[in-house]
Amino acid sequence: MSMTGRPIAVIVGATSKWQADGRNTLLAHGTEVDDSGLPVSCRWGVGGAVAQKFAAEGFLVVLTTRTSSNAAGLAEAIRAQGGETMTVELDLVSEQSVSAAFDRIRSEAGDPGVLVYNAGYLEGRDLPPDKELLEHLPTELFDTAQHIASRGPFLVAKEVLPAMRKAQSGSFLISNNAASLRGRKRYTGQSLYYPRVMMRTLAQVLTEEYSEYGVHVANIVIDGLIDSPGTRALPIAQQRPEVVMNPEKIAEAFFYLHSQDRSAWTHELQLTPYVTKPSH
Repeated sequence: MSMTGRPIAVIVGATSKWQADGRNTLLAHGTEVDDSGLPVSCRWGVGGAVAQKFAAEGFLVVLTTRTSSNAAGLAEAIRAQGGETMTVELDLVSEQSVSAAFDRIRSEAGDPGVLVYNAGYLEGRDLPPDKELLEHLPTELFDTAQHIASRGPFLVAKEVLPAMRKAQSGSFLISNNAASLRGRKRYTGQSLYYPRVMMRTLAQVLTEEYSEYGVHVANIVIDGLIDSPGTRALPIAQQRPEVVMNPEKIAEAFFYLHSQDRSAWTHELQLTPYVTKPSH
């Protein structure tokens, strides 16, 4: 509980690289895009939608992002909806930054009852077609992917799970993608997603270690193109809007997982648009 009596949900990666001025948006379109015509629920992708959902359900929502200004619009939207939020800078590549961020969260808000790990990265997307094979990948790209997909959730788990274990309650929810299901070739325009398999494995390990202490751990496979300002402007989204996933509905799935009775927990959930075949 926060000092205002609200439960606390921390969203690691609350903003999106596909938001109007996001890094993926700039890479794909060469400029910012106009998001004024989009519903507020999808302007910051999954992280923003999850943050808005938990705020609407009465949580104090902590938005973490590398640069606080990046989450200013989202924080303003949550407050406009009557929610309570705070923004904390956190760089997952730095253990010191992760530790300092959670020190601040604990001192200014309290121990989180919900942790949503939604961090993403674009490393690998800008490599040209003749650099698809692993032999061409710069080591620093792999290192960043490992930091965000594997080492990052490990560090975050160490910060929040002790208090959840002592409280005998809490949810640790990991936002993942289809690349976590098995090793896949990286194609031109895709991020280096091999380490996502480790992210899924970590969720399985934490389930085995912490479920008996009342901590609900789940890996959520988001298997498709998520609606956001940058993705909505892509040709595939323009031509086939039925393949685009509504982040507001994805957020409802996250809250459903947190709300489940402990007698019937889900530990992996795969979300796929109805017109596409689920990945495996």
